[in-house]
Amino acid sequence: MRTFSMLKGLPVYTNRGECIGTVNDICLSDIGKIEGIMVHRKAIVKKRRFVSLNDVHSFGPEGIVLKQWEDSQHGYKPKVHYHLFHADCLFGKMLFSRAGEELGMLQDVYFLENLGTIVAYETTDGFFSELTEGTRLIKSKQPPVLGKDAILISVYDQ
Repeated sequence: MRTFSMLKGLPVYTNRGECIGTVNDICLSDIGKIEGIMVHRKAIVKKRRFVSLNDVHSFGPEGIVLKQWEDSQHGYKPKVHYHLFHADCLFGKMLFSRAGEELGMLQDVYFLENLGTIVAYETTDGFFSELTEGTRLIKSKQPPVLGKDAILISVYDQ
């Protein structure tokens, strides 16, 4: 299980040892499944590339290694509807239980890297609350409903 904050900034390597950039964002489908990662390559002209979760061989503590990588893959347009930080951003959106209980603002997601399934959400009630109380971890077994204004999840107790 990983969090996006563990991945952000990690270098991404091809199966030939070439670094194609660093992790910049995660991409989610409209049903809340993680489809892949956005990789940012520093160059004169900044390039962002989508890498499907299916193309990842391993998520290591110091970097991500791909199964195979062809440079032509960077033009692929995935069926991605949401990102954690960029276009259609989920970061900072309010989380609500399906029962209507406010759970806080989304800070991070915990997911199973081999399946792309989100299993928990890290939330906060704001900056000052985070300093005094910290963040909360909310587990869910079902996919979220990603709305324009909020995220609805099914909450379960441990």
